[in-house]
Amino acid sequence: MTTPAPQDRHGKIVDNIVHFARTLRKAGMPTGPSSVVDAVRAVEVAGIINRDDLYWTLHAVFVRKREHRVLFDEAFRIYWQSRGLIEKMLAILSPVAPPRGKPENPKPGQTRVSQAFQSAKDRMSEQTRPEVEVDAKFTVSGKELLQAKDFAQMTTEEMNTAKQSLRDLSLTMDTVRQRRLTPSSHGRVDPRRTVRASMRTGGDIIDLKYRRPLEKRPPLIALCDISGSMSQYTRLLLHFLHGVTEQRRDVHTFLFGTRLSNVTRQLRMKDPDEALEACSSGVEDWSGGTRIATALHDFNRVWSRRVLSGNPTVLLITDGLERDTDEDLAREMDRLHRSCRRLIWLNPLLRFDGFQAKAKGIRAILPHVDEFRASHSLNAIEDLVEALSDNGKTADSDPRKWLS
Repeated sequence: MTTPAPQDRHGKIVDNIVHFARTLRKAGMPTGPSSVVDAVRAVEVAGIINRDDLYWTLHAVFVRKREHRVLFDEAFRIYWQSRGLIEKMLAILSPVAPPRGKPENPKPGQTRVSQAFQSAKDRMSEQTRPEVEVDAKFTVSGKELLQAKDFAQMTTEEMNTAKQSLRDLSLTMDTVRQRRLTPSSHGRVDPRRTVRASMRTGGDIIDLKYRRPLEKRPPLIALCDISGSMSQYTRLLLHFLHGVTEQRRDVHTFLFGTRLSNVTRQLRMKDPDEALEACSSGVEDWSGGTRIATALHDFNRVWSRRVLSGNPTVLLITDGLERDTDEDLAREMDRLHRSCRRLIWLNPLLRFDGFQAKAKGIRAILPHVDEFRASHSLNAIEDLVEALSDNGKTADSDPRKWLS
């Protein structure tokens, strides 16, 4: 009796794990050869009894960061297909009446996973596809589509392009007039400097010296929500804040979920990937719950006197879905609003056309902000940069219209 080969003994499970790891790597997860070997050994030791055992065995090997959970879950759902998939596909392809409602937006990470599955197929088809000339005079460019595309629906290549675009945004910001005076070529006469200059020539020549009020760019404070519903948007906005931190030194960034964390020092690293990795490793509550009132209370009590000097501009990046009481949230928001010159709320929920301020947390925050803006696309961030640079407040960003 001959001994069966290892491939016959394990069936095709090894090949499936290898192809599944390649799919995860194309979708943006760091799955190397060592991870594949560990996954095969883990499956051999744990055994395959049902679908859940295979899911959590591979999850324990491949998922090393919180942001990888969405990609792994979507990839596993598509790759390890359930029973009856052929019948479901036939039902989808059969002629049926068009849906009445609005099509559902893809889940976060679904676009990247689907593209990873199709990359090998597209590469093979491009080798045999005939060259076709397309007249694109009246079509929309890919850059324009990317500008308005939601961050949660971007592919891996689009996210890399968006990160670079966010880092390249230039933030000049408006200047604030100070009480302190500075030497100038025009303005009011400076008696002290004028007398000193005339004494050098024995009083024969009086060279008038002038001074004017000092103008200084206000500091920028960012309070970013890293809960499960905000982690993907916050991660991309951190690339924008990293570029702003390189241009200026008076930028302070805080992350909050269930606790408050200061990541200003991490964002001052030169390499953006290294800076974001330091932020993720230094924060324990990433993609967890959110307690906005508690985080704002800690900021007002510990950090407000340190960073809120010089009439700063504060960016509050959150969806406003709060677990604490609304009274505490309104009190902490009022204190924060009184401590800064300008408070801007960035909320990705504004990407929905039918958004209404019905949640109690949102209605508790709105009376205490100066502007209410979206933060889900490149166009939204560019509008924010323009508003910060020109100190302009449009009617669309007025929070009072959402309270009516």
